[in-house]
Amino acid sequence: MVKKYLMKNIFKIHPLTYITILIALITGNFKNIFIFMTIILIHEMGHFLTALILKWKVTKVVILPFGGITIFNESLNKPLKEEFLIAIMGPIVQILFTIFMNILNLKIFNYFSFIILFLNLIPIYPMDGSKILNIFLNKFFPFKLSHSITNYLSLFLILFLLFLSIFKHELLYIIFSILIIIKLKDEFINHELIYQKFLYERYLYNFKFKKFKIIQDINKFYKDNYHYFKTKKGIIDEKQLLYIKYNP
Repeated sequence: MVKKYLMKNIFKIHPLTYITILIALITGNFKNIFIFMTIILIHEMGHFLTALILKWKVTKVVILPFGGITIFNESLNKPLKEEFLIAIMGPIVQILFTIFMNILNLKIFNYFSFIILFLNLIPIYPMDGSKILNIFLNKFFPFKLSHSITNYLSLFLILFLLFLSIFKHELLYIIFSILIIIKLKDEFINHELIYQKFLYERYLYNFKFKKFKIIQDINKFYKDNYHYFKTKKGIIDEKQLLYIKYNP
């Protein structure tokens, strides 16, 4: 199965990564960048292989200068437990790899692994930390509100990191922060579109949820729950409400 994905050219290297490698070659830092990129690839393989086991459709895995990103072509209504497993297995596989390198007495991996792990677990979109936070929020809050909280917390933290990086003249972290802000901007712009996609999937497909909630606001749909709505005429289920919404 992995070979099939490799043949489809799922794994891609971002153009900025090539530039970073070239600069490393010119400045004599190829060894460090090689170790850094190796850890990033191992990390993304944790996400990728877990997704294959759970039968998620992987669109591509992009290796960036400061990390990697695995992109899926899946429903927004996938189970939270599956989302959590895919999100957490990147850091877990990375930690296991680092431990293995230590057993081989290759402790040079420790420094770079710590940096990647630290940055990745900060709850800033699109890092794994933000995905894990969003999954946790979705256990207690509606989908739309959880997405908003994740976005605003990400914005606050990345701006703080940017100002700190400027103050300490850390060029790499400044570039990292700017790239994240650009990515986060799209998430803010697409906030309502993402929620409408979440609802439309509910309208089109029959998801099997074991839990249900009774709510009064269409903006308060929860993940992993079926919904019933209180109206003046009584209670209707979410399929009826969504049918009315999309067939006025």
